[in-house]
Amino acid sequence: IAALMKNDYTQWVKQSFPWLLAGMGILGLGIMLGGYWAYEMLGWGGYWAWDPVENSSLIPWLVGVGAIHTMLVQRKTQVKGGIGKFAKTNLILCILTYVLVLYSTFLTRSGVLGDASVHSFVDPGMFVYLFLIIFIGSFILLGFGMIAYRWKTLNENIPDEESLVSRELALFTAAIIFIASSIIVLVGTSAPIFGQSVDTFFYNEMHLPLGIIIMFLNGFSLLIKWKHSNASEVFKKATYSGIAAILFSALLIIFGDVTDIMILLLALTSAFALFVNLDIAIKIIKGNKKMLGAYVAHIGIALFILGVIGSAVYTDDVDIDLVKDQKIEAFGYELTFTGSAPIENNTKFAFNIDIVKGGSEYSIAPVMYRSDFNNSLMRQPAILTLPTQDLYISPLGYDPGTESSSTTSGDVVTMQKGGSTSFNGASITFSEFDLSAETMQAMQEGKDFQMGAVLHIDKDGKHYDAELYRKFISGHVEFTSYSSDELNLKIDLVDLSAANVKIAFSTLDGSDNQASENTTIENREVLFVTASIKPFISLVWIGVLVVTLGFFVAVARRIPESKVSS
Repeated sequence: IAALMKNDYTQWVKQSFPWLLAGMGILGLGIMLGGYWAYEMLGWGGYWAWDPVENSSLIPWLVGVGAIHTMLVQRKTQVKGGIGKFAKTNLILCILTYVLVLYSTFLTRSGVLGDASVHSFVDPGMFVYLFLIIFIGSFILLGFGMIAYRWKTLNENIPDEESLVSRELALFTAAIIFIASSIIVLVGTSAPIFGQSVDTFFYNEMHLPLGIIIMFLNGFSLLIKWKHSNASEVFKKATYSGIAAILFSALLIIFGDVTDIMILLLALTSAFALFVNLDIAIKIIKGNKKMLGAYVAHIGIALFILGVIGSAVYTDDVDIDLVKDQKIEAFGYELTFTGSAPIENNTKFAFNIDIVKGGSEYSIAPVMYRSDFNNSLMRQPAILTLPTQDLYISPLGYDPGTESSSTTSGDVVTMQKGGSTSFNGASITFSEFDLSAETMQAMQEGKDFQMGAVLHIDKDGKHYDAELYRKFISGHVEFTSYSSDELNLKIDLVDLSAANVKIAFSTLDGSDNQASENTTIENREVLFVTASIKPFISLVWIGVLVVTLGFFVAVARRIPESKVSS
């Protein structure tokens, strides 16, 4: 705005550039700190859910990073008597970045996303709502009105046009990709305002080709010169990095079982960008280290994308019932739930799990507690971090264990899902578990629930279905039974876990000659969890830190350049 008012478009780029770098560095770090907090504390297993409020802060970051690249071009193309290339573009993008920050505030604070985001504030009232709209509208009118007023004076005065193979065009293309990404996120984020919703699939599918292009430009733009480049020279520079990236991709196919062509292209271009920037950075270290900023940031982005591919695309998860002191294997880890203990003045409970992997022993403890705010059950995950992956344990629910009486008779059989047995001329197959979404929700909230086993029974050419349930009611466990006069069959449920079902068969007329007995079944403590592996998620966090470091190395370089000579 000051540049437009003073009609001076040369000095403002130098003065504002380090501020833009610092602002985008801090904003980007802040966004991912929120993602790290979600991953460590909320228990849903991810760090980015494309939630509208989360997205709202990403939009100005994307536009701001696009502006960084076009401002570099303007500074490089400033000649005597000219303001440099993309001056109009930079003014628009910088004003738009701030407008989008205001719009992000509006989305978060106005309450318009109250039904679409778990992070949105409640409706603050009409006064705040109107104030935010008026403030945003005023700045849009001021900023873009000034640009329209000064439009004819924004003469770039560039004597020489660059070739198609030039760094100017590559950086401008990168800026276009960032703007395209921001538009996609803006459309999806704003959709709930108009009563629409956008699935996360929309964001992922739309960004995949953009990610491939931007990661290719990440490396390629640094191999070409300003204004003009020789194609054969560029190819020669790219040879070693390209070969290394191809070998890396081949290893992913062979050992990582990566078969999706788009994911493979994203990994290939990310590896290419990583090797190009590493090669240049190593050479620069021997000289002026202040020049490292862009290359360090680009290395961080490449690491980040590779981490996203591993942790988001190739994650795997399984629901497990951890019975106290019983070993369960998942993803090559041996898990043993050893018990629970109160923590933080008995306001929370930690559930201790011992883990054995490759001869090494570890201990982790997910936490569950009742929220003082709404009395809902809160679940805090436990994470075992290893060099190549995280084992992520998210608690779902807990059965403290009780004693229950059950009268059973006949043959007692333990069956796994899909297993079959026979009794009194009938063939009985354990078909499936009956565990609905409502049951899972009740389990997570600590309410009463029931888990079921569905049996298929075949006899004399006829088919029958039997459903048996283990009910959790007010801290007690009850088991149901099934009986059929036609089959002369009674089936008692003795126990049910995520691994198998234990049932007792008898005849109704006692022809099996098995005496009934009243047994007391001790139900041991059970911790219900979701276990998942997150391959190479550490690259996500390392990448964020490296990107942030790159931003501030660049800031340190640009601050002295921003001083206006008298």
